[in-house]
Amino acid sequence: MNKEVAIEKAKKVKFVILDIHGVLTDSVLYYLDDGKKSECFSLHDRLGCMALMEGGINVSFLTSKITRTDEQVAKVYNVPLERLWGTSAKMGKLDEFEKESGLKDEDICYVGDEMIDLGIMKRVGFSVAPSDASIEAREVAHYVTKAGGGKGVVREIAELILRAQGKWETVIDTLIKEGR
Repeated sequence: MNKEVAIEKAKKVKFVILDIHGVLTDSVLYYLDDGKKSECFSLHDRLGCMALMEGGINVSFLTSKITRTDEQVAKVYNVPLERLWGTSAKMGKLDEFEKESGLKDEDICYVGDEMIDLGIMKRVGFSVAPSDASIEAREVAHYVTKAGGGKGVVREIAELILRAQGKWETVIDTLIKEGR
């Protein structure tokens, strides 16, 4: 899809749902000597989440299972714990959320990277895939980021959405004044 169409879709976004693994992370697991696993998250994406929320666009994380790591990242990114959604039934969660919030498919941006995300990506008003997402995710996405998973995907789409909505400069000014 061309950038002009993506910008038109971005103008309508009121809520962003982020898959975690492959979007907020690079899909690589690191194992420590004691057997604990670790993942890498980007502080650029923290700024992206903060910018979206400052611009009046709430953010949630949607993954099959919320971990303690995900909860810690949500705190760092300022995403409220009630917006951490852990379920494999992603379409069902979207149905439930729309019913509760009154939002419609066209109001929602979903960022996903793998086959499990394709149903929602085909359904929402604005779907995004990282540059290193699966071929299938990139093919159905309305926009493919320059950034790879865990490398600033959310920061990139935050700027795209907020610029499309004419909010970018105001959001940045506010974040600078508040020292965030």
